[in-house]
Amino acid sequence: MAESQTAILAGGCFWCTEAVMNDVVGVESVESGYIGGSKANPTYKEVCSGETGHAEAVRVSFDPEAISYADLLDVFMGTHDPTQLNRQGNDVGTQYRSAIFLVDESQRADAEAAIARWNHEHSGQTAVTTIEGPAEWYSAEDYHQEYWDGEGQRNPYCLATIPPKLMKLRKSFQNRVKQ
Repeated sequence: MAESQTAILAGGCFWCTEAVMNDVVGVESVESGYIGGSKANPTYKEVCSGETGHAEAVRVSFDPEAISYADLLDVFMGTHDPTQLNRQGNDVGTQYRSAIFLVDESQRADAEAAIARWNHEHSGQTAVTTIEGPAEWYSAEDYHQEYWDGEGQRNPYCLATIPPKLMKLRKSFQNRVKQ
């Protein structure tokens, strides 16, 4: 088995991105957190204020023999709206930006290619997804981890937002969904 690789992705609310990534073949673990800002060890409240510069993001550990980084990026680009600048739906602010955070420079070419593929496949639309990092990762508070599988199933926001993303995953990436 190949050594696990890491992707860090920001596509709006981390609860939503985490729920989608947890259903992708080859994904071993997903952790919600904060990245790309100026304050060390930010709290959820601080990040939500929009003043720290961090994005809500997920750190995905995956098996590159089961899914490539490029394919994982295609799933990411296809399951959120990469055309919305500093927002996803009703979540507005730089903390909800669409971004691919590089773990190291070796990921840059794949990130650029994923954005270019999305733009090509969606002529007339342009992804505003940024490529950022490498940057310091901060794990979100424990209650944010595995949120959809727990509290999220009772949260009206999550119930309105996450199932459509999961349906999009199942429809557009059938061969990438865990059984």
